[in-house]
Amino acid sequence: MTRARVAARRAGELVRRHRPDYKIIMLMGILMMLGLVVMYAIGPSRANALNSSYGTDFYSSTYFFLKQSGSLIASLLVFALVSVLPVSFFAKNATKFLLAGMAACALLLFFGDILHVDAIAKCTLGACRWFSLGPVGTIQPAEILKFGLLIYLAVFLADRIKKGSVNDWHDTIMPVLVVLGISAIFVILFQKDLGTGLTILCMAAVMLFVSDLKWSRIGALALLGLVAIGVLIVAAPHRMERVATFLSGDNHAIDDAGGYHIAHAKMAIGSGGLFGVGIGNSVEATGYLPEAINDSVFAIMGETFGFVGLVAIMSLFAFLLLRLIDIFGHLSDPLHRLMVAGVFGWLASHVFLNIGAMIGLIPLTGITLPLLSFGGTSMMFIAGALGLAYQLSRYTSFSSKLDSNEDENSKRWRRVGRTRYSGRSGTPRN
Repeated sequence: MTRARVAARRAGELVRRHRPDYKIIMLMGILMMLGLVVMYAIGPSRANALNSSYGTDFYSSTYFFLKQSGSLIASLLVFALVSVLPVSFFAKNATKFLLAGMAACALLLFFGDILHVDAIAKCTLGACRWFSLGPVGTIQPAEILKFGLLIYLAVFLADRIKKGSVNDWHDTIMPVLVVLGISAIFVILFQKDLGTGLTILCMAAVMLFVSDLKWSRIGALALLGLVAIGVLIVAAPHRMERVATFLSGDNHAIDDAGGYHIAHAKMAIGSGGLFGVGIGNSVEATGYLPEAINDSVFAIMGETFGFVGLVAIMSLFAFLLLRLIDIFGHLSDPLHRLMVAGVFGWLASHVFLNIGAMIGLIPLTGITLPLLSFGGTSMMFIAGALGLAYQLSRYTSFSSKLDSNEDENSKRWRRVGRTRYSGRSGTPRN
């Protein structure tokens, strides 16, 4: 038996299904429970503010806590479902997942921006981003599209890696740009959601980076992306206003319309001090800080738990992202590695964009903090993405047990298609 076949056989033995990485469940569960505690603490204040604004008594003191509890349960069910469905199911239906996401966005555009059917499409502040499901709540089709893109790009790039054409403009890069361009039109142009659009681009960028693209291709795509983002910002007055507010730093009045949000976010974090004001004692959550339970939940947590609490929360996210990196580094199949890389890009971009905006590191983008912000769709699909990574963690193997040369190190991020145990025998059967 040749050395290559021996190595392949040994690789196959090492990637048999084994115990998954339970740390993913632990970290995800802790973050979810923290979010639930915050909803319980600030939900009554948010309900009172909304009832006062709309002159209604629709929102009870437990409304947001109960809704978040339902979202948490649904998210755990999605996590469990994705973690047991075979990876081959997602791979075989990758195009269907993508088309489902695009179709959902197209239907939202039709019923929201064209027909203006309020019973179907929920539109606020001039943007239609959700389907209305009556008493159940809403669902955001952009999250469906995001999951579809994750699966589709992983399958597409893995196929091009196997063909050796991942650096080909016509065969690989242009099709990816077309798919991303269509997605950006739906999300950024029609739904006016630059934050979600940026997460999609970040997720795709990570997947392309680990596909071992040439640096010249990476540079060209990065330049193209920056130009496109610049054009989208300049074309929208509200985005230009946010950039101007960001560039002005703290040189704006707290009652200034453009700087109101970030000023109160910084006040919330600053007033928390070292250990916070305690659960239920937030002042900014009573109606001062916009989107206190959604995009601004990090600032409210800073006020509630203080600097120490925020460090602990960021550490939880850091540990979760490190688990994804570790899983990626010990997977053998290019498809599986690309999937985990996409999940990493998805989660990391959400965390960076949300926290960065709240502390004034980047302009406001209006995006949820994963697993902590109020909202079911985002939590469910992020839980689904983590469920996919959790399932793939069953098929990791350790490179130190295999013979290979150093140039084929599976722990190098840009060797997704050149793993030391790639081969038919080393691919788990799902």
